[in-house]
Formats: sequence, C-alpha cells, structure tokens
Amino acid sequence: MQEQDHGRDARYTTASFSSISIPFCGADGGTDTDIVLRPSRLLKGEVSKPWLAQRDWRVRASWWVTVLTGLVGVGGAVLVCLFGYWSVPMITSPLCLVMSDDFDTFNTSTWHHEIDMSGFGNGEFEMTTQSPNNTYIKDGMLYIVPTLTSDVIGVANVFDAFTYNITGCTSDPTTNPNACGAVSNATAGTVINPVMSSRITTQKSFSIGYGKVEIRAKMPVGCLWPALWMLPVDNTYGPWPASGEIDLVEARGNSPSYGFQGLNYIRSSLNWGPTILLNRAFKTFALWFDRRGSFGSGFHTFTMEWTPDFLRVYVDTRIRRTLDVRFNTPFWARGDFPSTTTNNSETIPLVDPWAGRGNSAPFDQQFFLIMNVAVGGRVTNGWFPDNIGGKPWVDGSRTAMRDFAEAQDQWYPTWPANPDERGMVIDYVKMWQLC
Repeated sequence: MQEQDHGRDARYTTASFSSISIPFCGADGGTDTDIVLRPSRLLKGEVSKPWLAQRDWRVRASWWVTVLTGLVGVGGAVLVCLFGYWSVPMITSPLCLVMSDDFDTFNTSTWHHEIDMSGFGNGEFEMTTQSPNNTYIKDGMLYIVPTLTSDVIGVANVFDAFTYNITGCTSDPTTNPNACGAVSNATAGTVINPVMSSRITTQKSFSIGYGKVEIRAKMPVGCLWPALWMLPVDNTYGPWPASGEIDLVEARGNSPSYGFQGLNYIRSSLNWGPTILLNRAFKTFALWFDRRGSFGSGFHTFTMEWTPDFLRVYVDTRIRRTLDVRFNTPFWARGDFPSTTTNNSETIPLVDPWAGRGNSAPFDQQFFLIMNVAVGGRVTNGWFPDNIGGKPWVDGSRTAMRDFAEAQDQWYPTWPANPDERGMVIDYVKMWQLC
C-alpha cells in the first residue's frame, strides 16, 4: 500500500505520519506492505488541568448540601413508609370461618330474600322479589339484576287502574301497609314500583360481632344504587340508626361523567346516632376513586376488618383504604350531639343510648350481611342530589316514584341490554368471627 502525497496541502504541514508492518490476517512467514496510520498532531503549549486547580469552597459546600438533602429525603421517605406501615391496624386474634359461599348454587339455607314493595327506609323505587329474573346463578357467579316491571304487567298498568300484590311478601302488612301491594292511580299520582330487583341477607343464618368480611364483586352499570352492607341482628340500642349500620360498599351505577361521583367511586361508612335526624354518618365515611376505570368494568375484592379497637374497609389491598375508624373515643362524644331535641312540638332531652357500653358501641354486637341493587328513592339523603345529572325526580316529593317512572326513556337507556352486564355480580362471600 503506497503512502499518499499530502505535501502540497497546508493542512498537513504540522502532521507526522508513520507506518508499520503487520502480518497479513495473522499468516506466518510474511508481511503485508506498510500500512499508513492516521496522522497525529502534536499539542503545543501548556495543557489545562482543571482538576488540579484550587476549588472554590462554595462549590464543595453546594455539593454536600445536595448530597445531604437527598439523604434526608430518602430517610424521610423511609420513615413515612415505616410509620404508615405501623399505623395500619391489624387483626392479631385468631379468626374462625363462619361462612363461605362460592355460588355454585343458590343456597337458600344461607341467603334469605326480602320480598317487599315499600322501598325500605329510602323509599326506593324498586320492589324486591325472589324471581329468577332478578337473582340467579351463572358460571359460578351470583347475579342481582334489575328489570322493568312493565315487562311483566305492561306499561299502562304501571301508571293507572291496576292492583299489584307481590308474591311471598316477607314484611308484615299490618305494620307496613305498603310492603306487600300497590295500586296505580293516575289521578292520585300513585304508580306500581317501575323496577323489580333483589335484596338478599344472612339475617336468618349467619352474623358476626367482630371479625372479617371479604366479598369479590363487580358493580352494576346504569342509574342504579348497589350496596354491600350490614345491619344488627338485634336493635340493642334502639331503632335505626341508634343500633348502627355498616356500609362496606355503596356505589352509583351512573357513568363516570355523572356530576356527582359516578361508577368510578365507591363509599364506605358507618351510620349511627340517637335519632334519624341526628345520624352522624358524615363523621365516619370515606371514598375510593378508580383513576383508570370504573367499578363496573371488573371485579374487586372488598374487605372489612373489625375488632373492639377499630373497623377498617379496603379495596383489593390494605393500601387502598376506604374507611378507617379507631374506637378510641365513645361515639356519643364523637357525635357532638345537642343536649335536647324536638319531637313534634315538644322539646325533650337527648340521652346517650350507648352509655357504659364502651368505645365501640353500637358496633359491638352481631351484624348480618345484606347485598342488593336499589333504584333511586324518595329520600336519598343526598346520595342522588337534586338538579345534578338530569335527575328526573326531587327528593321528598309525593310523586317522586311517578316522576321517575315517567322518565323511563331517560334512565333505561343507561342500563346495558345484557342483564349479565347490568347486574351486580358476586364471585364469592366469606365471613369470619374473632375466635
């Protein structure tokens, strides 16, 4: 290989060249022609060596400040995690399994249908039935599904000149005359409950007083009101809410775009107070928000842990806490109740119904489980606020159910056509008692 002549190019006047002989492909006994190496340039003058220069103390100090700040941040994060871990209450006592249902079949020894047309305490717009259209087992899952009453009796009969008596009514008509039948009358503005649904309980089979409940379920889609909750077996401290209510999960089936917490939210709460008007649920409730979807698009595991010291509800993992109530103060003190209340025109003193029963009362007794899908209500206590999301009725209105029924074209399209997608689906339920 011949050297190239760069003698006439001024760019190379300070360059030097060299060549070496190397074996060709490593063969023995011969060399290739000289190979020209890259030209090299010789640096002239003093070479700068900044690492040897005297450092400014302020540069060194800023470096240490940065390092120490980072270490403090890491240490603080570790402490936050540790204190967070230590602050999570845990059940330390043994648990004994009370009930477990995987819903291979519908076990009538475990689950009791509440068959009723009264709407219960909220004046809900559905009647609850034991129809296989509203409660059924499919592929090892329990479905609680709302359907239209008009599919059974016709649209005209819902609104006028029809008497409907529900089969198998489980309420006492002598104490609740609206529980077992209804009459539609266009002049009076009364209608037959426009929706049929289901409400099942363990009241006659299983209950726990301190323990754990675990339910894997998917919430229903549409303008609906699903709930997984508990009531006391005996109203030890008086009628609701004096004896308490535990809401593991309440949700709205409304779209996430609904103006007041749609199906991407769930709520857990405790209801308690000496009278209905003094219910202090607003002091013991919490929400969980699904940032990536809704609780109607997949299954979640809802867990309640309950001891004499705390009651805690979480979704899927303990990190996703919805409710954490510590029984470190009596509920009477927690409620900040007035000293008197008014009964009609009479002023009467308020009495602590839980006096002398410990900090966890009224949540110190046996509670049973309820699972249901409700629809609206004449008294929703703000669960469906008026004038939000196009709500077609007004709370407290005498004609609330009729107004809702007349707006069927508005809310029915929010229900999926497939009943399997419309209903609340429960994979399994487990209940444990502190041993």
